[in-house]
Amino acid sequence: WTCWLAAAVVAVTAAASSSSSSRQHVQGFELGKMGRVYGNGKGISSSALPYKRTPPSWLNVNPTEVEEQICKLAKKGLTPSQIGVILRDSHGIAQVKAVLGQKLFRLLKKNGLAPELPEDLYFLIKKAVSVRKHLERNRRDKDSKYRLILVESRIHRLARYYKRTKHLPPNWKYESSTASTLVA
Repeated sequence: WTCWLAAAVVAVTAAASSSSSSRQHVQGFELGKMGRVYGNGKGISSSALPYKRTPPSWLNVNPTEVEEQICKLAKKGLTPSQIGVILRDSHGIAQVKAVLGQKLFRLLKKNGLAPELPEDLYFLIKKAVSVRKHLERNRRDKDSKYRLILVESRIHRLARYYKRTKHLPPNWKYESSTASTLVA
C-alpha cells in the first residue's frame, strides 16, 4: 500500500514538473483544479475570447462615437459591466478593447467617470448591508448570520487585493456601521 502511494506521488510530482499546462491527468489524478472557498464547486466553465484582437470586418463603427457613447452611459450612472452589456446587445460591439485599443474601465478612468469602488466590491458590500438589515428584523436567523460572516470575509479578502494593486487607498477599511453610506 505504501509503495503504491509513494509511486503515485512520484508520478504526480514528475508530471507536474515536466508539463506546464494548468490541468493534467496523471494515473487518475487531476492536478491544478482549484475549488471554491465557500462552496463545493470546482467549475471550469468560462467565456472564451475571440482569437483575433481586431474588430470584426462587418462592424462599421467609429471609435470616437463609441467613446462618446460610453461616456454618455457612464454619466447616466451605469456600471462598467452594464455599459459593456449595452454595447454588446444594442450596438454589436463584443469587445471594447478591439474597437478602441483600450479597456472600458481605463477609458472611464481617463475621463474621470470610473466608479470610486470596484464593481465586485461594491456589490458585495451592498449584499452585506441587505443581510445586516434583514438580521435586524430577524434576530434568530442563524443561517443569515453565517452568510453575513462569509460575505464580509469575502469583502475583507477583496479589499486586501485591491489595496495591494492600488485600486483602493491603503487606509481604506470596511466597517459595517458605515457600509450603508458606501452603497447609498
